[in-house]
Amino acid sequence: MPLRKHVPNIITLLNLTAGLVALVYAFDTNLQMAFIWVCIGIFLDFWDGFFARILKAQSKIGLQLDSLADMVTSGVVPGVVMYKMLENIYELSETYAPDNFYMNLLPYIGFIITIGSCYRLAKFNIDTRQTDSFIGLPTPANALLIISLPVILNHSDGTGFVFDILSNPYVLVGISLLSAFLLNAEIPLFSLKVKYFNWETNKIQIFFLVLSVLLLFFFQYLGIPLIILSYVILSVFNNKFSEKKAV
Repeated sequence: MPLRKHVPNIITLLNLTAGLVALVYAFDTNLQMAFIWVCIGIFLDFWDGFFARILKAQSKIGLQLDSLADMVTSGVVPGVVMYKMLENIYELSETYAPDNFYMNLLPYIGFIITIGSCYRLAKFNIDTRQTDSFIGLPTPANALLIISLPVILNHSDGTGFVFDILSNPYVLVGISLLSAFLLNAEIPLFSLKVKYFNWETNKIQIFFLVLSVLLLFFFQYLGIPLIILSYVILSVFNNKFSEKKAV
């Protein structure tokens, strides 16, 4: 097999490596570094598919490797990050009784994100409807949503509305459940891939790109979850508009 055929798989394995490094930082409660390494992994995850298409190196093993790498970088890591967030809030708060059995179990709810990611990746590999678009939130987007939360919390200076929200364990549990739902919901989401360079076929992608830049500029790290939520909302409106247009 020519060396070029191995390039996409090497990039996929680098994505996996980034996920493993992020996992080490997450277990060490260095969630800022976990965020950085997951972002590196997601960046690599985009390029493995790109090079597979350019080099005509798509393969069955490449498809499986991609899902397995995503399971670590975009599935296991966000679950551990949420576990650590809930554990830290529980340990530092005087509001919740330490001898409460149910509160001791609360951090483990964060792993529902990992379970939801696993199921979503398994469905993706056999779902022929998701060749050009997505049904349910892609795991990398969901991972960005989750791992941005502790970074936002760290940059809130321990005060303000955002800090109060993200310091509430019940809010984090709600976010975990919402995450697992969005991953597997039967919601068609538009593809971010640009195939033809014209306004008519890419107007929603261009609008989303401009909106994303503005959200990051004005809200910085808080812009990340806002971008993910905007992606879902825009897709829902786009689906409704397409249905009306078809009628």
